[in-house]
Amino acid sequence: MSRPAPTQVAPGVHRLGDHGVNFYLIEDPDGLVLVDAGVPAHLKQLRTLLAGLGRSVADVRAVLLTHGHPDHTGLAHTLQEAGADLWIHKRDAAILRDGPRSAMRHAKPERSMLPYLLRRPSALALPLRLARTGAFTAPAVRGARVFDAGQVLEDVPGAPQTVVLPGHTPGSTAYFFTDRGLLFTGDALVTADGFSDRTGPTIVSRCFTHDSRAALTALDRLDELTADLLLPGHGEPFTDGVRTATRQARQYGVH
Repeated sequence: MSRPAPTQVAPGVHRLGDHGVNFYLIEDPDGLVLVDAGVPAHLKQLRTLLAGLGRSVADVRAVLLTHGHPDHTGLAHTLQEAGADLWIHKRDAAILRDGPRSAMRHAKPERSMLPYLLRRPSALALPLRLARTGAFTAPAVRGARVFDAGQVLEDVPGAPQTVVLPGHTPGSTAYFFTDRGLLFTGDALVTADGFSDRTGPTIVSRCFTHDSRAALTALDRLDELTADLLLPGHGEPFTDGVRTATRQARQYGVH
């Protein structure tokens, strides 16, 4: 399930997860930050990386959740118990509060998964893998810190700017570390989508997106940013610029 080892994608920035899901550890002089929280089975991988840095989960100060889907929140409860502050947009906070299975209720996808599986039966491997790794049975989480409109999180090491991008879920949010040129897009803009078999910048398929029209419109907000490195929730990092990424996503369209 896990990669052989986390990958350093920029100075002090480590990509964790597996071949289907990304989350990231950021080293900052003021403390460690995670962007997203993978699935429960990723805990060993995270602990191994932290041990190699001479740290532990207790040293993670903040977890920035790009949205409430269970493949991005699986370690949230564990990290909160260890002392980290959890941050999430208020419109996705209910998924944390009510548990991972509530995502289908709070952020109902536009389309059924069935037509996609009929075209690509191999895509079933993703939800099955998430089930095996505990994504749908992780504990519900209360007490997360929430934000509404885009704002700078001054209490978080690196003071990231929140960029609210509703569409994939009602509260999907990117985090922009302006001083480092890092833009973490979660699933608002990815570079791989197993259900459409797309490799390259794209919007996630409608069977996992709440409002695809809003998701495409939200790309306009990303065009206002200048980032050196785009780090998505699924797929490889993208280095050719935000506007190139959003242009390719629009050209490909929604599937």
